Amino acid sequence: MDGDRVRLDKWLWAARFFKTRGLATDAIKGGRVHVGGARAKPATQVRVEDLVDVTIGETRRSVVVRGLSDRRGPAKEAVGLYEETPESIAVRERRAEQRRLAPTPGAESGARPTKRDRRRVDAARGGRRPR
Repeated sequence: MDGDRVRLDKWLWAARFFKTRGLATDAIKGGRVHVGGARAKPATQVRVEDLVDVTIGETRRSVVVRGLSDRRGPAKEAVGLYEETPESIAVRERRAEQRRLAPTPGAESGARPTKRDRRRVDAARGGRRPR
């Protein structure tokens, strides 16, 4: 490992954004990771102070690289490898609040679904036919 650079896929794995290095590589190849605003490749070298945008599911995080590591360690050490930007934190918290306040799907009536309602939901998902 060069002391001032690390491969992006290894860094994402070491910083615990992804459970395996393969998942990190797939995310990078899928265009869900950007370094400095540009789409990256798995072998892209990251340095301290680089801005990395990572999208996992519907959650987008913008982080600044604060440390380098190509080995996965304890979670307490992994948190020290990056610092999330205040804008990213604000957006993430706002979306979490919106999800929390949104009505539960299928809870329009306010009551528990009946057996008939459940059969309709199953049919809509490709299960059994409705009666």
